[in-house]
Amino acid sequence: MRSRYSAYVVGATDYLRATWAPATCPADLDADTAAPDAPRWLGLQIKAFAQTDPAHATVEFVARYKVAGRAHRLHELSRFIRDDNGRWLYVDGDVRE
Repeated sequence: MRSRYSAYVVGATDYLRATWAPATCPADLDADTAAPDAPRWLGLQIKAFAQTDPAHATVEFVARYKVAGRAHRLHELSRFIRDDNGRWLYVDGDVRE
């Protein structure tokens, strides 16, 4: 999760795609940090991690960011799967209020 957050911070779209489960990776993924409306990431807090079996895990996190000078936070429970090479891949997540 921390590496994916860092990839969003620096706009590393290739890394995000490589760590996203192919079945759920969006075709229009854009992490352009130079766009005028791009978020400015401020911090990541991992709240919980749970490995439910050898191939499935969840991560609860809060990521703070600003857009146009206004502060926001993304609170999500993310689901990950382990691929055949042992790498964890992001599947999807449920945004929490």
